[in-house]
Amino acid sequence: MAGACVEEGRSSARAGVIYGIAAYGWWGLVPIYFKAVSHVPALQVLGHRVVWSVVLLVPLMLWWRRPETVRWVLASRRTMLTLVATSLLIANNWLLFIWSVGNGYVIQASLGYFITPLVNVLLGYLFLGERLRPWQKLSVTLASIGVLAFIVANGEVPGIALLLALSFGIYGLLRKTAAVDGLTGLTIETTMLMPLAVGYLGYCAAVGSGAFIVEGVGGSLLLMAAGIVTALPLLWFANAARRLRLTTMGFLQYLAPTGHFICALTFGEAFTWGHAVTFAFIWAALAVFSADSIRMVRRITNAE
Repeated sequence: MAGACVEEGRSSARAGVIYGIAAYGWWGLVPIYFKAVSHVPALQVLGHRVVWSVVLLVPLMLWWRRPETVRWVLASRRTMLTLVATSLLIANNWLLFIWSVGNGYVIQASLGYFITPLVNVLLGYLFLGERLRPWQKLSVTLASIGVLAFIVANGEVPGIALLLALSFGIYGLLRKTAAVDGLTGLTIETTMLMPLAVGYLGYCAAVGSGAFIVEGVGGSLLLMAAGIVTALPLLWFANAARRLRLTTMGFLQYLAPTGHFICALTFGEAFTWGHAVTFAFIWAALAVFSADSIRMVRRITNAE
């Protein structure tokens, strides 16, 4: 019996790793999709992402029989206000990412998502009263030096990277207080954005600047695929999160910005010595951060 339980646990963990790699790997390669639709204005792409995500996510919610969860969220004024804020944050994050891919700033997008875990630690310290351990302080310091190196080398602030990291970090902070699972939360968020998206896409169609239908069958299907691009990795992520430790998920999350980084080089974006110095400090910061996280998990496990 014990052996069967152990084997079942290992099988679940293996499945979790596969789901995790699929989710973060997909997110890492998603610039390829947005590059394919980069001839369409970013705001229109965002509108289609919202609309077709709702079309896909609502049936999934019904299939998984979660209407009671939605009713509970709708009955909570505080939770709904939080989701209003998170819907605006995720919309801005998506829009900036779509724009950055279309305008050749995937390197900065990669940098933004590499530093997001460190931004999360800093936000936890500032707003949740979480104490920074010495090694965490070192990792945040190294990341700060990396950002300063970018400014000195390139003569500009990495605004796209910082805005992506801050918007997604604050989004995660607020979602943490909302106590809503990922699928339910994203479904409600995109549904709240739906009227704005439909209204904007309708306006574009009315004035003759809309891309849908005009792009032909292939182009229209490509825009509709934005729903799959958004929803599918979320389902994989949910399956991975149920099966894996947070530390394992923490390591897998670096697959996404690594994929962005590789895509940026494939797209032919410039990678200067300034970028190299910046990423060296960021990767060093993440190495310190990850090692400290592993040490803490082992300490807690041994204590139990």
